[in-house]
Amino acid sequence: MTLRLTGVRHAAIVAPHPDDEVIGAAALILALKRQRARVTVVVVSDGAASHPGSRRWPAKRLVAARRRESLMALRRLAVPAGDVRFLGLPDGALPQSAARCRRQLRRAISLAADVDLIIGPDAADAHPDHRAVAAALAGGFGRARRLAYRVWPPRAGFRAMRVTIAMRGGHAAKRSLIRLHRTQLGAITDDPAGFAIAPHELAAFAHPVETFVEVRR
Repeated sequence: MTLRLTGVRHAAIVAPHPDDEVIGAAALILALKRQRARVTVVVVSDGAASHPGSRRWPAKRLVAARRRESLMALRRLAVPAGDVRFLGLPDGALPQSAARCRRQLRRAISLAADVDLIIGPDAADAHPDHRAVAAALAGGFGRARRLAYRVWPPRAGFRAMRVTIAMRGGHAAKRSLIRLHRTQLGAITDDPAGFAIAPHELAAFAHPVETFVEVRR
């Protein structure tokens, strides 16, 4: 079923980590901007936990780089820096920061004003940070319509009653946006245990058709 966006004026895209907004909703952001809707992006965690063993990339440098990567990718989608909020909560510890996460998300979405569509991670995503953000978004956000996307595991079976939207420019367009997140694609080489998106994961993340489920309030 094709995703219907008629009447959406202001959408809030909620990403647990810098890059989830592009992996989960790049096509959706582009479609919203084409119909002149405002898009606010809220990035919840600081992204500092991907390479804890790197000496050349201490947390402060990594956080700054990951923010720049998100801003560059979003700029290509016509989302200005002024419409991006970085909450800076601890990467990898969002389940332990549940109350703070919910409080700051409520504040960020409230300050965005007149949000009528909220897009966030699915409650069944395999990553605990994603599930924590989904829980923080449950209830308490007025009458805004809710959609959920899943990142982990990549392209695994998603529930029925889903809606889809295709990325303009196809696979190559989405891959080029994800590739801007160089810190997550092997650019950091001095932490053997650090995270890097594997080639098969990149191929799955760059699939041009994004899938969402409607979340009941």
